[in-house]
Amino acid sequence: MKKHHKQFLTLFISVGITAAIMSGCSGKSDTGFSVALPTGPENSEIYVEAVPDISDDFMRGMDTSAVLSVENSGGVYYNFDGKEQDVFQTLAEAGVNYIRLRVWNDPYDADGNGYGGGNNDVPTAMKLGKRATKYGMKVCIDFHYSDFWADPKRQHAPKAWEGMNVDEKADALYDFTVDSLTKLLDAGVDVGMVQIGNEINYGMSGEKNTDSVVKLLKSGSKAVREISEKYGREIKIVVHYTDITEPKQIYSLIKNLEVNELDYDIIGLSYYSFWNGTIQNMKEVITKIRGDYNKDVIIAETSYCYTSKDGDGNANSLAGTNDLVEGYPASVQGQASMIRDIIAAANEAGALGVFYWEGTWIPVGEPDADNSELWEKYGSGWASSYASDYDPEDAGLYYGGCSWDNQAFFDFDGHPLASLNLWKYLKYGTT
Repeated sequence: MKKHHKQFLTLFISVGITAAIMSGCSGKSDTGFSVALPTGPENSEIYVEAVPDISDDFMRGMDTSAVLSVENSGGVYYNFDGKEQDVFQTLAEAGVNYIRLRVWNDPYDADGNGYGGGNNDVPTAMKLGKRATKYGMKVCIDFHYSDFWADPKRQHAPKAWEGMNVDEKADALYDFTVDSLTKLLDAGVDVGMVQIGNEINYGMSGEKNTDSVVKLLKSGSKAVREISEKYGREIKIVVHYTDITEPKQIYSLIKNLEVNELDYDIIGLSYYSFWNGTIQNMKEVITKIRGDYNKDVIIAETSYCYTSKDGDGNANSLAGTNDLVEGYPASVQGQASMIRDIIAAANEAGALGVFYWEGTWIPVGEPDADNSELWEKYGSGWASSYASDYDPEDAGLYYGGCSWDNQAFFDFDGHPLASLNLWKYLKYGTT
């Protein structure tokens, strides 16, 4: 994800039966959680055109990495009846069947102060992953292999890996992946996918040479395969790219993985319609990857705004004014229509699913107040001042609050928007 400034008859959702979602089958989770989902078109505040050929196991995903930091900062989430409720239950009731969680190695300074952006270490992923699993959703673990944000602009090595050569980094990456997945699985998190790196077009963990990046990827892949075998689980491996407006580069990177015989399952693509070109181009890229390289594809990140307002006094990445996509206003309906159209195109191209980026990242504090104390203490802003030494050229200059609050599926006070229900309306639509 380029950060701040570029910045889914009655059905029971259950662990291991996500293929049943939207299908009209029924089952019950190990936790006893159940939810009724549509069996036909429903009346709604929003209009959703049906995607009737969408598969029952299509991944209807949501990145929820910032939830714990928001809650620690006093943020509260509600259900559609206006009652406080675990946000993961609300997501499941809205048809979400997969949760994505980023993981940083050590997002803290020497004094234990968090870098922000959710302070997403392994213990945080364990807590959030267990809550997702409780409500029948599978989990994708997104290893950045960095102590903070990793994207095309920066791919910093974790502090503990500084000074290592690529072979030493590969060994450290293997150990970190094994240790992290072991903790997550032992905690009961239903890990179904693992990203070995985040938006790695231009490097990974401080390495820019393509051969070096492949060496790191092979260590990550080896670790995931070994843990999968040890626990008797099928865990898919994702390699994640962005900047799909430059498809030749994407194809070259994938070809290099093929030549080097990297063992992986899925290509993940970031696609933000306001940054990454047309929906048609996204569809064509998915089609070519599936056809020419015989690899499954997911949209690992996407989003859109529902308002042009700001909820915390920190500027938004998508202002919702002159940076909108034509035909999709900054409204709840505009948000629902955009994400529905992205899903429909991705599904038509054969993608396995679409993940919405940080649909639960709501602002904390009052919109007109100085909320820096909350951002600094709990990591609920995109970056804290404590990240300055680790990421001086970005966080060091622009640390602050949430730049994504107008792209959440919840309003500034934590109430779910009508657009959140688009996930459960996809198959039958609304009237």
